[in-house]
Amino acid sequence: MKLKKQVTVCGAAIFCVAVFSLYLMLDRVQHDPARHQSGGNFPRSQISVLQNRIEQLEQLLEENHEIISHIKDSVLELTAHAEGQPALPHHTSNGSWVLPPESRPSFLSVSPQDCQFALGSKGQSPDLQMLAVYSLLPFDNQDGGVWKQGFDITYEPNEWDAEPLQVFVVPHSHNDPGWIKTFDKYYYDQTQHILNSMVLKMQEDPRRRFIWSEISFFSKWWDNISAQKRAVVRRLVGNGQLEMVTGGWVMPDEANSHYFAMIDQLIEGHQWLEKNIDTDSSTDIFCHMMPFYSYDVPHTCGPDPKICCQFDFKRLPGGRINCPWKVPPRAITEANVAERAQLLLDQYRKKSKLYRSKVLLVPLGDDFRYDKPQEWDAQFLNYQRIFDFLNSQPNLHVQAQFGTLSDYFDALYKKVGIVPGMKPPGFPVLSGDFFSYADREDHYWTGYYTSRPFYKSLDRVLEAHLRGAEILFSLALAHARRAGADGTYPLSDYALLSNARRNLALFQHHDAITGTAKEAVAVDYGVRLLHSLTNLKHIIINAAHYLVLGDKDTYHHDPAAPFLSMDDTRPSQDSLPERTVVKVDVSPRFLVVFNPLEQERLSVVRVLVNSPHVRVLSEEGQPLPAQLSAHWGSDTDTVPDIYQVSVLARLPALGLRVLQLHKSFEGHAALQSSVRLYLPGLNLPMRRQEPVPVHVLPAGAEDVCLENQHLRACFSGRSGLLQSIRRAGEEREQRVSSEFLVYGTRASKDKSGAYLFLPDGEAKPYAPNDLPVVRVTEGPLFSEVASYYQHVQTVVRLYNVPGVEGLSLDVSCLVDIRDQINMELALRFSTDIDSEDTFFTDLNGFQIQPRRYQRKLPLQANFYPMPTMAYIQDRQSRLTLHTAQALGVSSLGSGQLEVILDRRLIQDDNRGLGQGLKDNKRTCNRFRILLERRTAASQAQDGRPISFPSLLSHITSVHLNAEALVMPVAQEKPAPPPLRSFTPLSTTLPCDFHILNLRMLQAEQDESLPSAEAALILHRKGFDCSLEAKNLGFNCTTSQGKLALGSLFQGLEVGSLQPTSLTLMYPLGTASNSTNIHLDPMEIATFRIRLG
Repeated sequence: MKLKKQVTVCGAAIFCVAVFSLYLMLDRVQHDPARHQSGGNFPRSQISVLQNRIEQLEQLLEENHEIISHIKDSVLELTAHAEGQPALPHHTSNGSWVLPPESRPSFLSVSPQDCQFALGSKGQSPDLQMLAVYSLLPFDNQDGGVWKQGFDITYEPNEWDAEPLQVFVVPHSHNDPGWIKTFDKYYYDQTQHILNSMVLKMQEDPRRRFIWSEISFFSKWWDNISAQKRAVVRRLVGNGQLEMVTGGWVMPDEANSHYFAMIDQLIEGHQWLEKNIDTDSSTDIFCHMMPFYSYDVPHTCGPDPKICCQFDFKRLPGGRINCPWKVPPRAITEANVAERAQLLLDQYRKKSKLYRSKVLLVPLGDDFRYDKPQEWDAQFLNYQRIFDFLNSQPNLHVQAQFGTLSDYFDALYKKVGIVPGMKPPGFPVLSGDFFSYADREDHYWTGYYTSRPFYKSLDRVLEAHLRGAEILFSLALAHARRAGADGTYPLSDYALLSNARRNLALFQHHDAITGTAKEAVAVDYGVRLLHSLTNLKHIIINAAHYLVLGDKDTYHHDPAAPFLSMDDTRPSQDSLPERTVVKVDVSPRFLVVFNPLEQERLSVVRVLVNSPHVRVLSEEGQPLPAQLSAHWGSDTDTVPDIYQVSVLARLPALGLRVLQLHKSFEGHAALQSSVRLYLPGLNLPMRRQEPVPVHVLPAGAEDVCLENQHLRACFSGRSGLLQSIRRAGEEREQRVSSEFLVYGTRASKDKSGAYLFLPDGEAKPYAPNDLPVVRVTEGPLFSEVASYYQHVQTVVRLYNVPGVEGLSLDVSCLVDIRDQINMELALRFSTDIDSEDTFFTDLNGFQIQPRRYQRKLPLQANFYPMPTMAYIQDRQSRLTLHTAQALGVSSLGSGQLEVILDRRLIQDDNRGLGQGLKDNKRTCNRFRILLERRTAASQAQDGRPISFPSLLSHITSVHLNAEALVMPVAQEKPAPPPLRSFTPLSTTLPCDFHILNLRMLQAEQDESLPSAEAALILHRKGFDCSLEAKNLGFNCTTSQGKLALGSLFQGLEVGSLQPTSLTLMYPLGTASNSTNIHLDPMEIATFRIRLG
């Protein structure tokens, strides 16, 4: 109590000093001599004085905001030392559980300047907004003639007299790192031959060009070629004949990939290129668009595929493939070159009419092309004869040649007369995206947003583990090096880390995470993902072991006997995780809990134990709030001798918290949950005598409601499904009713498959054979309603804790549709939010894109990818569905949000895969439902084609996607050495900053070892301030994008700090001694950093 008084007095004293300082500052402004300086031109001098005063006041307010922030941090720190443990819950007289008020203050302190970004006062207005374009287009699908989806193109022969047409034909080979064959099979069967021939054939003529993209294949080939061949490759790159384009590990899918993984695969490719090829690099946002049906040769020279196919010389008569238009190519000879060149030039000219310049890009390639020397000869020799003829005829006004992307864009920049990289005049700025698209008729590629959701989920689990392992490994290694103990630390973990980066990168490929590869290939990806997931858990365990040891000198790495056990294991690549059971005893069992977030979190940590008699203590021996629940093996049966204990623990940002489990038959044991089991068709209530009592009741007609200090959620007693949510302090309940729906596929010859969604009309209600078993669990830390249907089990959990965890509903759906034929299972939320035809989905977890339900388009065209969130809103409310895995989403009616959970399809959809989707797994889809109140300020933004989540929404998303990892200390006896919680950050990070990664870079000589430098990648999030944020129960301060990195890491110094390009390819500016940085909203910034 005495300490509490001291804290209050100290906090008040600091506050008084700040207020007095502000008074003195304002007083100084008032008596500023600048007021009395100029006298001549009265109005102008008065205005300038006023401007000066306003600027000074703005600066002083900013300084004051920082002072207040520091005070809050100080008070927070003091109260943390005073009362760090959450208080224990207790029962009230009406039978509900109450958690005592938080001992620590919570606040939301957001500077007004930080709210301006979402209001859109800055930035360039686009010339084209895709949302507006969609509204204008009739989508009438007219037959365009030879260009089926376009129109007839005409031109005047003399159009190029003043300015000749410049044509760059760009040979390429699209190599899928897995699709019909596995990555390795493609490499051995085709890719290595393409690259080997490339080295030989490019040397035959310096005018030849070739571009390559996938570094995953290129690096594998590089490892298998001689030093002499490597030298030739470097020379070809150096003289511009061979060009690496984009240079990522793969060409990632644009719909389902998360921006962490997209950036990571780009870094992996670029770091490999820098180390092995050492090329110049440049990036640009000036875009070229391919106008026709496909990227293959028949659809790239111009609008008529029948003609373009005649210039794909792999299809010469006698080969394995021919032209479907029944007119084969002809080898170019002196006799026919004039006629053939004229025919091709006609297509080039028509294509060029679609562009704003007389510089033309013509790709020449397709999937796995140029895998035989004969094709290199056929394409390059025949095209060179055509180019030589065209270039020798001045009257044709054309210059044609082989080229790379750089050749094309450099020529384009030269034509418009500006330096490469600057914004070219006369070209429009476009905003928005091109989702969702069809390649013909109403064949919309919206199925793959959900296809194979098991692997989409595993991808994100691996991503969260990779980020956690990267950060913890970097911190552990920095601390070990600082202590001179890096000789005992397992540096071999770096090779495992590198392999995990590459396996996650490989899975971002546009036939991997999409769920559109052959079944055997999907298994190959799954095995790689699981292998790396297991390795990452080991890396986290090794780093955590070192960091929690009280005496680092006792650290000993034994690969055969890890110090910590994993939190869960997966027996095979397609199985769900099985959580580790901790055996409790009278002597304490220790747990180490890792929080991968850069913000402190108050979380309910769940552990399976072998006894119902258990209590949980902090490392100092203080009892912690805990709830005991049964562990359910099925809808009605518990697993004998296994129980779940849920602990409320405060976890340090990016840190490790040590907890103790004790077997205990007396006070401070975990508080029991109560369970009501509603069985359909049962008349008599029963009570099962178990350590966790279960009341068995007949199926209920009455609604069931769960409540905490923030929310009240009500469910149908009969279906167990959510019906409504009411926020604390509000009279009105918000209807949020959920239902399961089913889509079939159409009866015509074109049916849904891995890519396409072609439903048989609107969704029908899911009608299982039996009524569900509904189980209601209530307890001090969480309560939940579980519903068991034939094909889906759903659990909606409400955490009874202050802060982020308790402000939204946790939803999980365990789906199993393996006995169905042509069925897609959807979950729809219906509300009374008046959203009309507008909804919002995220792009790659990075930004939000407004969507509009287009009635002129078929149902399937209105689905969009949802990697992390979707929301609907009206003037009063916003309802956000957060997701832990990428799925397809739509809003087909006002107030609705609908997500496709899984799809099982028997047939191929004729897009090259040759299979349906029949390898479904038991899949757990996880969500959070967040209901927020909007304020009047937000309504001004509603018409704009831009939107942002609130800070609470951003933090809810990272809580869902980066769960705390619970690792039991493996040895039971003797007692382990003394352990101490690890708190890596010395200050609280502003809550709009996200540490995207802290990634050790590889050593110069040995790529299997880490160097002394790391890449620190920071993202400052854009957020909407206009969603009401009262009593959020968590601490959040923003800083106008300023961050002092030098003092961020406790016990470590920032030796050097160099801002770089996103993927570390080149420095930005010069390295300075200052470690203070500034980020604009939505900016992602990379720094080369040395910690020690």
